[in-house]
Amino acid sequence: MNDVSERFAKLGFRVVRFEFPYMHARRDGKRKPPDREPILRRTWIEVIDQLGGGENVIIGGKSMGGRMASLVADEAGARGLLCFGFPFHAPGKHPGGRIAHLADIKTPTLMVQGTRDAFGTASEVSQYDLSQSIQFKWIEDGDHSLVPRAKSGRSKEQNLDAAIAAAADFSSGLSSR
Repeated sequence: MNDVSERFAKLGFRVVRFEFPYMHARRDGKRKPPDREPILRRTWIEVIDQLGGGENVIIGGKSMGGRMASLVADEAGARGLLCFGFPFHAPGKHPGGRIAHLADIKTPTLMVQGTRDAFGTASEVSQYDLSQSIQFKWIEDGDHSLVPRAKSGRSKEQNLDAAIAAAADFSSGLSSR
């Protein structure tokens, strides 16, 4: 996400990053498991409030950060939602209730996914009941971090460029709403 944030900021977007409490604790060298969902959701709402409210921001994140953002986007009134590598399910598992909220999400959403993402491939995701407000950008041969295999002939840079271009187009479209 450091690279994505830097690239997005170079395009003129204001990017604000934060750490969930469990991540902050890792600075002391302590490996902690992720906080429970209520803490993660509360942290998101606090950050959005500090930025002046949802109508002023496009929220999002990578993997679990994007999932937590998707859980608060409507509640916060976010202008938009960007998710990179959304974890539709644990590898080899069924999504269960993990994605139920995505059927009704109203916030305009872009999910940037690798076509080889073990947390949700295009063929799997196409079977889910998802809101019409969700758009996808499928990154060719990308894994959960959008990294392609060497034999694909694609580079990580190409995949990141495609992801950033899609996110910038989506975000610019929201700015004119």
